[in-house]
Amino acid sequence: MELGIYGLGRMGANMALRLVQGGHRVVASNRSPGPVDEAAKNGCVPAYTIEEMVSKLEASPKIVWLMVPAGKVTDDTLDHVMTLLKPGDIIIDGGNSNFHDTERRAERVTANGMHFMDCGTSGGIWGLKVGYSLMIGGEEETYKHCEPIFKTLAPENGYGYMGRSGAGHFVKMVHNGVEYGMLQAYGEGFEILEKSNFDLDLLKVTQVWRNGSVVRSWLLDLAELAFQKDQKLESIRGYVDDSGEGRWTVQAAIDEDVPAPVITLSLLARFASRQDESFSAKVIAALRNEFGGHAMTFESGERGGVRHVAE
Repeated sequence: MELGIYGLGRMGANMALRLVQGGHRVVASNRSPGPVDEAAKNGCVPAYTIEEMVSKLEASPKIVWLMVPAGKVTDDTLDHVMTLLKPGDIIIDGGNSNFHDTERRAERVTANGMHFMDCGTSGGIWGLKVGYSLMIGGEEETYKHCEPIFKTLAPENGYGYMGRSGAGHFVKMVHNGVEYGMLQAYGEGFEILEKSNFDLDLLKVTQVWRNGSVVRSWLLDLAELAFQKDQKLESIRGYVDDSGEGRWTVQAAIDEDVPAPVITLSLLARFASRQDESFSAKVIAALRNEFGGHAMTFESGERGGVRHVAE
């Protein structure tokens, strides 16, 4: 098949390459020219503007796949693309959009006679090699028309039609919420191991857990790679960002009256990781001292950094 891909970041560029390797004609475009040049070297048809990308699409209906950041950028890009397409053409949003935004965008696109699909995309930088997990929403007929694209991007049984517009991004949102909880559990478990007095080889633990254990997973495979590079993780700062989908998952749980303590706390743990000095921890330390006379650690060296108060 033929399609245009706009947005050649880490995932978009690799997706374009995987599609070219699968025999599809890909017109690749990006806001900055560098990634377009690189895509051209890998067999894509280069396009340095959205107008050029759409004009180089020869098949009908034209298919444009957007891989841009969620929010205003997606809306602006979508509006621009819609002015260049005709009724019957197809737009796919493969980014991490909020499913509420997706439902709104689908109405806008279909009101103009075009077709809109949302495709939750998971796989990160490994997608080029092993394929992407694709969770797809929209009209089922449009899904069937585009299915050869999805089949090339995904590993066997790695893609599926989730339902009406918004369903794909909704399933991907919950997927990321589950990921938050899994990552937090692994992080806490390895910290307990690392702080024990057993002088454990965390790489060896990871290798054992990966084979036959009920907690084995691809994330554990990636943990092994990380520990091979640096078992103490001394070169990594414990600052954990979030893409927004964890927040949306927690909000959906609240809206649906679903108790989701693990996902919620894993999101809050990410917030905590961004504090060089937690004020809440200072309050807790001060209160413990006030009611129980517990020792407090100070910023500068009063009594060697610790203030001792009699019990």
